[in-house]
Amino acid sequence: MAQPDDPSATGALAAAGADAIAASFEAYHDERARITARARARFEAKDWAGGQADARERLDLRDWLVNACVGTVRAELGAAVHDHGLWRGMKELYEARVAARPDREIAQSFFNSVTRRVFVTVGVDPAIEFLAADGPAVREGPVPVYGSFRREVTTEALLRTILRAYAFSVPYEDLERDARIAAVELDAHLRELDDGQPIETVELAKAVFYRGKGAYLVGRLRRGRFTTPLVLALVHGARGVVLDAILFTAEDISIVFSFTRSYFHVEVERPRELVAFLSTLIPLKRVSELYIALGFNKHGKTELYREIARHIAETGESFVPARGDKGLVMSVFTLPGLDVVFKVIKDEFKPPKQTTRREVMDKYRHVFRHDRAGRLVDAQEYEHLAFPADRFSPEVLRELREECAGSVEIGPREVAVRHLYAERRVTPLNLFIREADEWTARQAVLDFGRALKDLSATNTFPGDLLLKNFGVTRHGRVIFYDYDELTRVTDCVFRDLPTASGDDEEMSGEPWFYVGEDDIFPEELLPFLGLTGRLREVFLHAHGDLLTGRYWRGIQERIREGEIVDIYPYREEQRLVHGYA
Repeated sequence: MAQPDDPSATGALAAAGADAIAASFEAYHDERARITARARARFEAKDWAGGQADARERLDLRDWLVNACVGTVRAELGAAVHDHGLWRGMKELYEARVAARPDREIAQSFFNSVTRRVFVTVGVDPAIEFLAADGPAVREGPVPVYGSFRREVTTEALLRTILRAYAFSVPYEDLERDARIAAVELDAHLRELDDGQPIETVELAKAVFYRGKGAYLVGRLRRGRFTTPLVLALVHGARGVVLDAILFTAEDISIVFSFTRSYFHVEVERPRELVAFLSTLIPLKRVSELYIALGFNKHGKTELYREIARHIAETGESFVPARGDKGLVMSVFTLPGLDVVFKVIKDEFKPPKQTTRREVMDKYRHVFRHDRAGRLVDAQEYEHLAFPADRFSPEVLRELREECAGSVEIGPREVAVRHLYAERRVTPLNLFIREADEWTARQAVLDFGRALKDLSATNTFPGDLLLKNFGVTRHGRVIFYDYDELTRVTDCVFRDLPTASGDDEEMSGEPWFYVGEDDIFPEELLPFLGLTGRLREVFLHAHGDLLTGRYWRGIQERIREGEIVDIYPYREEQRLVHGYA
């Protein structure tokens, strides 16, 4: 092999390296598209288990191909693999190869992943990594990513036309009925608006958004100078496809695209254009969250880092401790004006914690690959980040220095973090119910019980049920975010408390019966919840079954029989089935 200081040899090596990464990205693109395209057939066949397998396969695909690409690049470059000048040339050549791609930003993030694996870069090295503004702007595609439907005589007729345009290989159960009921809902909503503008056009993304057991038509209504977001939620029922809900507020649609949901399977050639379209529907969603929701989670993670860096540069804010009780496993801090928390695993865990760092990371990996059911926060995992040292409050620096020295290197100018998780910030549930009015606190307690049931239906037992481990989103939904005690429902042994045979056993301060490592006694869970007074009564009235072994054993049986429970990203009362009568 020629030496890298030979200009002609260096050019050949750069071309070989750029070609190898471009070929790997093309393989990723093609295989990802094949997996995503199966979503339609899974929906039509009601092959929900197959859809879950596809979701896991797609989640693992990129890392597998990046690792393989790193091996190929090392073999191509040999001793020159760490030559920065060579990689600068590779970056220029790669940019030329992907410049015309409609998914250029995804291709650039793929290149960045390879360089970071090779160099273990701390922070960002703009010489060998693509930044947000690198290269010319991507032009609009020859046709928009959405289709348009003109106003018809009635809203019902318009909805009939739309549903027929998105027909499946299986029939609708009753298209006429669904269009009629949905039209009543939509017309009532439009009458409540102050502008009085009728529908002129409906613009819907051409691709159908698939996730779990649902399919979603996503778009907007144009009404003069006003726009209204629109999502039509479809399910495949016992007798065909059903329009299950029609959603038309940014808040409801934001929940459909929530950071607590698994990623959509949606066929998209021009991700940036689709993200721009979605941003008009839910403008409070950051670009990073939309890429992640579409299944481009690695690029979304890149966008999130850019958003964080931009926020720090523009605001002058410092990292401060996050609200809530101090944890035994994680050091948690945040930026006041950015709804993100950063979690660094501590070097040692104080009693009663008996887990390990590897086990904690495995739990986060499990959540990443699991159906989050709208109740588990999606955590973005980062390695080798760097932030300005003067942007950390003394409290955060002290905690990192004393409890996270194995993961953090604090220098005079920057703080280098070897490993952290970034999550959406929510209000800890214990603080929320303490600070809210009684009605709001009761609603949160009711949703806390629903959250536990949603989690159990997807084979998730939180383990630690203290309220401080749960949070409340800005939409009032209760979610779980502390994963170090999380386990599968099917790995637990749910037992009823034995009846004491005498006063000695009844008064004993220690268990007088055998308790296995995986044994859980639901009757004993209530004290751990920390609910008192009226809130305790509200919980017991609505969700007292959670405190029985029968409930949890029943869930185990359903899971082992392969049942996949319907968990909708909208309220039960929003389902159109309630209007059938």
